[in-house]
Amino acid sequence: MSDQAISRYPIPEIKDLPEDLQELILGVQEKAGFIPNVFLTLAHRPDELRAFFNYHDAIMLRESNLTKAEKEMIVVTTSSDNNCLYCVVSHGAILRIYSKNPLIADQLTTNHHKADITDRQKAMLDFALKVSNDAQSIGESDFDLLKSHAFTEEDIWDIAAITAFFGLSNRMANLTSMRPNDEFFTMGRG
Repeated sequence: MSDQAISRYPIPEIKDLPEDLQELILGVQEKAGFIPNVFLTLAHRPDELRAFFNYHDAIMLRESNLTKAEKEMIVVTTSSDNNCLYCVVSHGAILRIYSKNPLIADQLTTNHHKADITDRQKAMLDFALKVSNDAQSIGESDFDLLKSHAFTEEDIWDIAAITAFFGLSNRMANLTSMRPNDEFFTMGRG
């Protein structure tokens, strides 16, 4: 285990947080066996932590035509493009678990066009990167291309919402120097 700081900002004591956040954090610890550093780092501002996870759950847990693994593919690919170590490592672990593929996250962080994914998923990730880097140029041809891969208007919204939300997450993780938990590095690798 690393003795490095998990954030450049102070980490509050869990017992000093509002009761709902204590329950949230301790529930995650019970389920995962550890507390992901994102919870501890964002607890520096409890109202923002609450809002962050409410929106996270609204987009990542909602019923969708995108699989859980595809949602994580979006997070990993765009987080890599944004140079966000925390999100690449933590969501890479989640992706490996959901996809039951120990190689996929590493492939996506390097070059999603060379990854062992479908053409449909490559189109999804191309669009996610466009949302992340060049949203002002999105046009009807982007929608047409995605629809040719059987994405609906709602699916396209999901791709964009996940990309935009994790753009915020990536920037905050980089600002705070959020350190990935050591546990994430080995999860889902075999």
